[in-house]
Amino acid sequence: MAAGALGGLVAALETHRGRDRAVRALCYGCQLAGAALPGPAGLPGGLLAASAQLSSCRTALRLFDDLAMLRHSCSYGLGPEGEDTLVRLLSVLCNVANQLYYPCEHLAWAADVGIVRAGSQKWWTRSTALWGCALLLGILRSLRILFQLRRKLSQHKRSTSSPQSQQKLRAQVKAEVLSILMDTADLSNAIHWLPPGFLWAGRFPPWLVGLLGTISSLIGIYQASRRANSGAA
Repeated sequence: MAAGALGGLVAALETHRGRDRAVRALCYGCQLAGAALPGPAGLPGGLLAASAQLSSCRTALRLFDDLAMLRHSCSYGLGPEGEDTLVRLLSVLCNVANQLYYPCEHLAWAADVGIVRAGSQKWWTRSTALWGCALLLGILRSLRILFQLRRKLSQHKRSTSSPQSQQKLRAQVKAEVLSILMDTADLSNAIHWLPPGFLWAGRFPPWLVGLLGTISSLIGIYQASRRANSGAA
């Protein structure tokens, strides 16, 4: 069992997405621990510095994500015809926001390192706003799917449907609830990183940013692990 778990971990870390999830969790975990520990020097300062470097690492690695996102957007298109119209609309808008996010972030990064002559802050703000829009659209989509699943589950309870189908629906409900929690945590941080004056922008202490990011990262790792296990089964 231990060998199987180790093999699964190694296999996940050998993929770009799996490694990004691990680096993300470590990045936010370091920020949480560094901000929570007393004193700015020594270990707390080192953890915060490590968090900043890991965040920069993820930004650089996202330079190669545009084509993967484009393939996903093209493969989804306007959504399957049998899918709910509102879910399809929200999914398409979410894909558009995610697709526009990457070039904005790339320009901000290029301005920071001096490749292009432009103010990086406006591009960081645009990329963060697009990320926040994508998260909000994802939350609305999950809420719509959750409403449909709960209605189906209620219908199954009144009918003579098999326990397996009801169990499958409950698993889907759980997955959507976790997605809502994960996106809400990320959306809270996205708003915090927007220019001051918009909702709670700039008001979160570093430990709260780290906590929300850690929660979101752990949910993402858990969901990826569940999908891998169900695929292997």
